[in-house]
Amino acid sequence: MNASLRQREVNRLLGLSPVRLRARGPMMADSATPAAGEPAADMSGAACVLILPAGCSPSALDMLGRAVQAYGPTLARAARIEVRDGRLPDVPAARAYLAFGSEQAQALGRELPAAVLAAAEVVLVDSPTTLQGDAAAKRRLWTAMRTVRRALRPRA
Repeated sequence: MNASLRQREVNRLLGLSPVRLRARGPMMADSATPAAGEPAADMSGAACVLILPAGCSPSALDMLGRAVQAYGPTLARAARIEVRDGRLPDVPAARAYLAFGSEQAQALGRELPAAVLAAAEVVLVDSPTTLQGDAAAKRRLWTAMRTVRRALRPRA
C-alpha cells in the first residue's frame, strides 16, 4: 500500500476530511456525468460546513463553538467559513450546511452549483449576534442542529 492510500485510509478512519483549494468550483465527482444510481455530486468531502457572517465577535464565536460541541464530534469538527462582501471563498461540497443569517444562505446559493445544493441539507438559523441575546433564537439553533445531525447519520 503506497503512502497516499495509507494516509487516506488513516484519515478516513479518524474521520478527517482533507480540504483542497479549488480552481473553478467545489469538489465534485471525478466524472462529469454520474452513472445511474450515483449521487449528482461527490458528498464525501466535509460532513458539515458552518457559514458565518464576517466580523463575528469572539464571544459569539465562543458561544457558537460550545453549542456545536454539544452535538458531537461531527458538528464540532465542522468547517467554519465567513461570508465577506457577499462572497464565500472556496466552499467545499458537504452533506449539510448551517447558514447563520439569510445573507449567508444567499451567498451559499450563489456560490454552489445546483447539484451540490440539491444533494445537501441546508439549514438557516439566526445570526450569531442574535443568538447571544434571544432565547427563542437559541431554541431554533438547537432544532437546526438536531436536523443537521439527523441528516448526517449514516444511512443503513
